[in-house]
Amino acid sequence: MSMLKYILRRLLVMIPVLFGVLVITFVLSRMMPGDPILANIPQVFTQAQYDAAEHRLGFDLPLWQQFFIYIGNLFTGNWGYSVSINKGQAVWELIWQRFPRTLDIALFSMIIAAFIGIKTGVISAKHRNKAKDTILRGVALIGVSIPIFWLGLILQLTLAYRLGLFPAIGYKTLTYDEPVFLTGFRIIDSLVSGQWYIITDYLYHLALPVLCLSFITLASITRQTRSSMLEVLQQDYVRTARAKGCAEKDVINKHAKKNALIPTVTVIGLNIGALLGGAVLTETTFNLHGVGELLLRAIVDRDYYVINAIVFMITIIFIAVNLFTDLIYAYLDPRIKY
Repeated sequence: MSMLKYILRRLLVMIPVLFGVLVITFVLSRMMPGDPILANIPQVFTQAQYDAAEHRLGFDLPLWQQFFIYIGNLFTGNWGYSVSINKGQAVWELIWQRFPRTLDIALFSMIIAAFIGIKTGVISAKHRNKAKDTILRGVALIGVSIPIFWLGLILQLTLAYRLGLFPAIGYKTLTYDEPVFLTGFRIIDSLVSGQWYIITDYLYHLALPVLCLSFITLASITRQTRSSMLEVLQQDYVRTARAKGCAEKDVINKHAKKNALIPTVTVIGLNIGALLGGAVLTETTFNLHGVGELLLRAIVDRDYYVINAIVFMITIIFIAVNLFTDLIYAYLDPRIKY
């Protein structure tokens, strides 16, 4: 099967998956305890005021009817409006104010984690059961075992409060203005507007959360790379390359690494999706006001449309990343056919 046909087939499979996510998220969000209508009426209210707010929000309709209205609005690009977090604001605008920060954290963390994790995994496999391997495995085990929120608090305590090397919370200095809004990504907007100081300040504030997320992620990448490399290094073609007199670095880089990276690429792809959806604790710890924190607040405040939109968006990104990961397989191993 050609690559184009493979991509089209995967895109067709996405349709029932996304529809199922919409249905499950819509129903489960409505089953949560709490009442978002109370955020739209005075603290002391009458039944008539409550009924009027319920009708205005459309929550007096049967659940199935609310769902089909919601699906119909999605086809017009209307994701709904916030009912409690920022009443009346379009959900897409509310999410896009925060999503670029979450994406920046996820991408920076994954780039660092993938680069260091693959390097350390290869080194660990090359020096199996020696001092380097023992140390790297120990660090990786610690990284896999540490709760992410605890690591974030430790980094804040040591590097921010005691040593004063980095800011403890936030994504910008309070006295700095926001760059002119063009794309929502602070680095791009700052470059376009010529506000270079905002870029350095932004990266300075992201240092601790990126360090926290990348350390947790690179631990799993290191372990997977080491395991794959050990398996590949036992293959006949590797022994043949060594017997022919190939330098050890060529055996590792030209013969073993590409084949060993196939399982690692899978782990990296899964971690990108997990970072986008699982940065809730990190964003809350460092007060970054990202999508993860927005999702947590939407759940607490029962902001149904915000919950539905964020889960739907993360699902799309997760599926897209996995599709891209599958395409990388063919580059790493041409024997793989679609």
